[in-house]
Amino acid sequence: MSQFTSEDEALLQSMLRQLLQSVKEKITGAPSVECAEEILLHLEETDENFHNYEFVKYLRQYINNTLGSVIEEETEKCTAAQNQGEVSGYDTFVQHVTKKTRESKEYREMMHALKNIMMVVVESLINKFEEDQMRNKEMDSKTKKECQSGYYTDNCSDSDSSFNQSYTFMSQEQLQLLVERLDPIQPKEVRQEALQTLCFAPPSDVLNSKSWPNLRKHLTMSLSDPDATFSEKVLRFYARTFSSSPFNKTREVYTSLAQHLEFYFLSGEYSLRISAGLDVSNADINHLLRKVRLLNEYQKEAPSSWIRHPEKYMEEIVENTLSLLSVKHDPNHPDSQDFLSPVYFLALLDIKAVWFKKWTHAYYSRTVVLRLLEKKYKSLINAAVQQCLDYFEFCKAAVNTTSRVNDFSQQYSSDKQKFSYTGPELQYVYFVHSLCLLGRLLIYKQGRSLFPVQLKNKKDCVSLTDLLVLFTQLIYYSPSYSKTTLAAHTDNYSPESLVMEILQVFCDQTGCAAEFLYTDAVIDALLHPVQSLLSGTEVYINCLETTLIDVADILARFAAVEEGLSILLYGGNKNSAKEDSPTAVHVIVQFTKKLLHDGISLLSGSELLPVVKGAFIFVCRQMYRTCEGLQMLIPYGLHESIGEAWKKMSLLSERVPTPVTGADSTSSISLESKNILLWEETLLDALLNFSATPKGLFLLHSTGAMNDCVSFMFNSLSKKLQTNECEEFGNGVIIAQLATTPTGAVALQSSGFIKALVTELWTLLECGKDDVRITQPKSTPVDPIDQSCQKSFLSLINLLTYPAVLELLSKHDIPNKPTYSLREVPTDIIDIIDRLIILNSDAKIHSLFSYEQSHIFGLRDIIIDGLSVERNHVLVRVYLIGGPQERILPQRVLDKGSDPYPWPMFSSFPLPKCYLAKIPRKTEFRQDKDLDKLLSLLKNPDKQSGWADICRRQFCKVMKARPDIISGTILAELIEKFVSHLSESRMDCYFSSESYKAMDADVKKESLSSVQQLGVEMTVRYGKYLNLLKEHAENDLCYVLMNCEQFLKQQQTTVVSSLHCLQGRYAGYDWFASSVFLIMSGDREKTLMFLQQFSRLLVSAFLWLPRLHVSVHLPITTVESGIHPVYFCSAHYVEMLMKAELPLVSSAFHMAGFSPSQICLQWITQCFWNYMDWSEICHYIATCIFFGPDYQVYMCISVFRHLQQDILKHTEAQDLQVFLKEEALHGFRVSDYLEYMESLELIYRPVLLKDMKNIRVQNTTLP
Repeated sequence: MSQFTSEDEALLQSMLRQLLQSVKEKITGAPSVECAEEILLHLEETDENFHNYEFVKYLRQYINNTLGSVIEEETEKCTAAQNQGEVSGYDTFVQHVTKKTRESKEYREMMHALKNIMMVVVESLINKFEEDQMRNKEMDSKTKKECQSGYYTDNCSDSDSSFNQSYTFMSQEQLQLLVERLDPIQPKEVRQEALQTLCFAPPSDVLNSKSWPNLRKHLTMSLSDPDATFSEKVLRFYARTFSSSPFNKTREVYTSLAQHLEFYFLSGEYSLRISAGLDVSNADINHLLRKVRLLNEYQKEAPSSWIRHPEKYMEEIVENTLSLLSVKHDPNHPDSQDFLSPVYFLALLDIKAVWFKKWTHAYYSRTVVLRLLEKKYKSLINAAVQQCLDYFEFCKAAVNTTSRVNDFSQQYSSDKQKFSYTGPELQYVYFVHSLCLLGRLLIYKQGRSLFPVQLKNKKDCVSLTDLLVLFTQLIYYSPSYSKTTLAAHTDNYSPESLVMEILQVFCDQTGCAAEFLYTDAVIDALLHPVQSLLSGTEVYINCLETTLIDVADILARFAAVEEGLSILLYGGNKNSAKEDSPTAVHVIVQFTKKLLHDGISLLSGSELLPVVKGAFIFVCRQMYRTCEGLQMLIPYGLHESIGEAWKKMSLLSERVPTPVTGADSTSSISLESKNILLWEETLLDALLNFSATPKGLFLLHSTGAMNDCVSFMFNSLSKKLQTNECEEFGNGVIIAQLATTPTGAVALQSSGFIKALVTELWTLLECGKDDVRITQPKSTPVDPIDQSCQKSFLSLINLLTYPAVLELLSKHDIPNKPTYSLREVPTDIIDIIDRLIILNSDAKIHSLFSYEQSHIFGLRDIIIDGLSVERNHVLVRVYLIGGPQERILPQRVLDKGSDPYPWPMFSSFPLPKCYLAKIPRKTEFRQDKDLDKLLSLLKNPDKQSGWADICRRQFCKVMKARPDIISGTILAELIEKFVSHLSESRMDCYFSSESYKAMDADVKKESLSSVQQLGVEMTVRYGKYLNLLKEHAENDLCYVLMNCEQFLKQQQTTVVSSLHCLQGRYAGYDWFASSVFLIMSGDREKTLMFLQQFSRLLVSAFLWLPRLHVSVHLPITTVESGIHPVYFCSAHYVEMLMKAELPLVSSAFHMAGFSPSQICLQWITQCFWNYMDWSEICHYIATCIFFGPDYQVYMCISVFRHLQQDILKHTEAQDLQVFLKEEALHGFRVSDYLEYMESLELIYRPVLLKDMKNIRVQNTTLP
């Protein structure tokens, strides 16, 4: 740079001049020098050609030559530091190199030299500029003379800037002279000359001058000049001002134009009428439209700027606009209704009211717009509503006279340019504009507060619900076209599509639509065409299929939210709704069934019939995915209708050829075949969604389509198809429901789902993700489950219920191979157990790449290292039985400090005593009057009908006052006497009594199954710990279990099934009989007698699960399903009550992809063992016996209510399943929730008991 020559200076001048010439338009529009500097400083961000400028290239090369070696040296140093862990991250790396470079000596020298050079270059450019200015002044007089001679050219285009003109700046004196010359009193030639000069001036100079207020007045008046070319030049000056001036100045130009237009429309010279139509090729009308277009363009651009300026500026624009649009003819004038007001012109240019959408998008401007509409310009809203009503009446009248409504929407969206509009076309354009404006208004609370509105020709006010009903009716009264026709038009202005867009947006607004949208009036309007078709009434609808699809779309959106579902199921008043009332759900399901049976003659042969069917099936699906919705749909047997339709379609789909890879899809499979396959998938998807609830899953099994449905689900998951927009979550809940039943678990296995899950899990554990780029070695995970495997772990937890484990693992031995290949990947659950849990050989250990992580994962569902800690916890947990206060479990994590793990290892018997909690001493029995009264009632029963209720009330009184005394022998006596008396009453006996004589000989333990033997050991160990059993109790318990099995066998039927749970004896352990054995203190005779009497009562079906194992008391289809009534009845109602009583908990389960029924079935099956302390287990059993089987449901709801905060916390932590399955119910006491359970009984008992009593009948459909 020390050798800088005159050639270098000339070159740099040329480069800099090129740069400035390229950005001159950006600079000249800047309101100040500071703004111009800001534009130049941020040029790289705003100019896409920045790096192509020669000056920029020169600077880059110069910096590279000067600082290249410095940057390379610092980069090498920083790279070395990063490898040692001193610097991490790309951003930190760049910042470090930049900082060091700027601190270098070379950088300082370069900046000093560059500054000196540029000073020389810039000074030379300034000198040249001054010379050019002098020459311009000499030519100024010559230019004026040419103008005076009448010769001038119009260069005032929208994109002109001051750099194109004869001079750059104007003095205040010059501007004042222009103002004087533009005064309307001046001669036309003078004004034209002044206007031409104004067009050459920079807008920034004009707007910032002191003369601008007067100039603005003159320009406003000039817009009305009879000479169109003169007013056109003013309009062009306004256009240039809008494009190159700041908002605080352009708003004055805008208000000038708006005020001019308002004055013009109110003046006597304006006489356009709607009935006469509009010829846009007319010069005057075209000129008027250009003014409105400029106004509208600014309306759409202004919102991007006005938030940075005082609110009064924005309010000025809004008020001037609303004032203009509110212009109307004098109401007393005979042609007032025919007046072509400004809003019609705006609608022609912005038919979908984009300006209003932008103005109401942000809260800042929306507040002002809606406030002004409410206080001063509500007539605009009234006119829009009136226009929609008028158009509706027009359409309705045409439909009633069986004539076709003119298709203005298709004419407007045509590609052909229109030069004239008839009166009806103008009315239609204004209708569309009004519809879009009102649709936008309804989104906002403040906009909805503008209703109701009072119209002149209507006696009653138009409420928001009335407006929504009107919109709904427009769907089927206005012209509509098939979906294929509409797809051909990118801009569709049909009322049907516009209304659908409005209603869809309104449905998606959470929390705001319930009061107005989810009403009986709107529902009735939606269902009008459906009810007409059902009743056979003549229907006048332009495109019936499109209308029905639209109606179904809105109904599905209703059913997807709680408030909408409620209005569909129960009508406007849920509390007063009767079970057989004709609410929307009944109409919808009847229509859907009629569609499935091709019972709608008007739709027969329609190409869109399958689409209509699918749309209404989807509405029903949204309802029967919920427990309360399913209850309403069960009587109609919709699952059977869908199942029959699927069976017919599956026969047709078998004839469809398999697509050939690489072949043309159109040639290999015909369109008809594709439609067949698509319709079959639609039906399978509909059937699959029955399994979202326990009872729905039971109904799905009755259709025989379960395996096909699960295979369809797995294929969809494999393709990673997105769930429907109305469904917030995927198939997690469905998988959890399926895994809770034996048939569902088998279907998951046969579909390939379990194999895919196991393979994915193995890949994550042993291989890691393929798409993760490894830049440094991974740290060893310290959590029991690595985060990358969390999802797969939770999927396994959902899958491994007892029914699933029985079906998937029964009669399968662990492989225990002598060798395992490193490429050998597990394919099922037994392989996972073999490879990750039971690592009993070196071959298994050596076959794992990540031994510790994989084995800890296996142990989790089992070192001082993490593996030893997890193993110790699992061993203690599986050995000890007891509730939260009855056993002590070692921690799963290490403590901080000198003794990180104080727990002794449990590797051999006996169990260390530190894990056994001390049993609290039994409270001394004190006399209690309420208890004495209860015992007296039970010893001397009154055979009158009210005796049992009196006993229940007395039991409840004791439970609330002194729950602790209901234990031991007192509890045994209470339930023994109560059950004995109920079993003697025909009214209270649900099952027929069977005579049975107990076996005399002692039963040996070996005669029981291995599961029962293990259960006996655990029960006796727990009983001795509780001081309830003596030394030889094991034989007595075996005696009880074997006699129970023989007694129940008399009431069992023979079933031929591939399900392991139906082959022979009850596959699980009888936890209820064992609980009664402990309550009776190990007295086998008392226990057996109690169970025989208890088996006659309805409550036995739900407390004592083996009671109904392959029972003759159940329909054969129920028996063959392997699904217990506790699941499809009790657990089903737990889910239904949870949604109503504990909505946050219900949502948490859905978010976690877990089903409440699964954990409820686990709790009930094992009689809450390991979840509650023994005293609470006794109270649970006694409460259900005294109050009835529905209290089992209320008990589960109470538990969930107790756990609500924990459930929400663990849902957020993504370990809800683990928490519920592993953690005991800390702090839960049955007596604390007895009052809450009584409140649930008052509401739900009629429904629950009715359904529980129906388990003996074929209840896939109810009478």
